[in-house]
Amino acid sequence: MGSTEPRPRVEAGREPDLLTYIWALPNFHELANNPSKVLDAIDKFNTEEKRLINIGPRKGVVIDKIIQERKPSIMVEMGGYVGYSAIRFGDALRRAGGKKYYSLEINPINASVAKMLIELAGLQDIITVIVAPSHEALAQLVQDGSIEQIEILFLDHWKDRYLYDLWFVERLGLLNEESVIVADNISPEAGRGIAYVDWLKATKAEKEETLKAYEFSDDFEGLDLANLIKKKGIKDVGVDLANVEGVPSYVYETEIHPFQGHSGRTDGVAITKVLSI
Repeated sequence: MGSTEPRPRVEAGREPDLLTYIWALPNFHELANNPSKVLDAIDKFNTEEKRLINIGPRKGVVIDKIIQERKPSIMVEMGGYVGYSAIRFGDALRRAGGKKYYSLEINPINASVAKMLIELAGLQDIITVIVAPSHEALAQLVQDGSIEQIEILFLDHWKDRYLYDLWFVERLGLLNEESVIVADNISPEAGRGIAYVDWLKATKAEKEETLKAYEFSDDFEGLDLANLIKKKGIKDVGVDLANVEGVPSYVYETEIHPFQGHSGRTDGVAITKVLSI
């Protein structure tokens, strides 16, 4: 199981540098309440100053289209980083008539940067940034009744946590037959996201066999985890929320959109539709 603690990265400090760069722009006043110009400024910093790990405009267009077609009321992202995806997709959500975009980010520095950029873009009423590991943040949203269903889920953080994220969402019963799951940086050919994609494409019997290879500290047979969280609260739920057993009955349809990534590496975005639960 991948660690749920913050992980150090190369070139630490470039995220706060993004704020310094944007606030020093000669046309800074034009960015206020203008999501597209804020995104352009972030893209320019990424191209001309220091590379960031945002979804970017090429992949972003694919997800924009899903939001336009699905018109979700609520969208959740796991891995908010500096707020680029939240601004882009939160703006698209608002234009599509949506109500709330939840951005879950474990790193408090990145989350602080994101909050400032989201406010600059004028999207603070639509986007809520929660600073916590994704499983804790999602459990909190369930506990306080903020979400009952996730119409679009966007995964964009540590690839070794994607499968556990999906299992947690399955076990909470947050997906329905209209839900779409988008996962960035998926490329089985390059060895990224193999376990996640295998689960999505497996039959119920294959999933049951897969789960036998994992160790879970709790018995999930017949457990209504969402109601347990609402009743007892996160601290007293008595379940390791970072390591929750998946639900084999879900049936998915997945398409991987290939992209040429940084330095020419193979990359992709996996678009998954829930066919049945």
